[in-house]
Amino acid sequence: QVKLVESGGGLVQAGGSLRLSCTPSEAIFSTPTMGWFRQAPGKDHEFVAAITWSGGSTNYADSVKGRFTISRGNPRNTIHLQMNSLKPGDTAVYYCAASTWATNLSSQRHEYNYWGQGTQVTVSS
Repeated sequence: QVKLVESGGGLVQAGGSLRLSCTPSEAIFSTPTMGWFRQAPGKDHEFVAAITWSGGSTNYADSVKGRFTISRGNPRNTIHLQMNSLKPGDTAVYYCAASTWATNLSSQRHEYNYWGQGTQVTVSS
């Protein structure tokens, strides 16, 4: 079964930056929408960002707008999340997700059918 593999998590001080990457373990024919979610301790999963196949359209949670940037890589099933001006409130496990059918930059977990195992991001104050 195809899995998504995240990398780039770690420990950073508040105000710092991290860049997450996500690559499928094997080829996925098409992923009209890919995105990132996160889960902080004791909280539900939260949508972070999504991007279309072309990379021309993106969607961000209000909490990360202006600080995080999602982008497509090469090959196009690879995505990145550049996180700047990190805050302690950004501490969470970050999950990559891919949808082989949704084209609406969805923020809903049920519209994504491939998921990664998650990578820990910890922001110290």
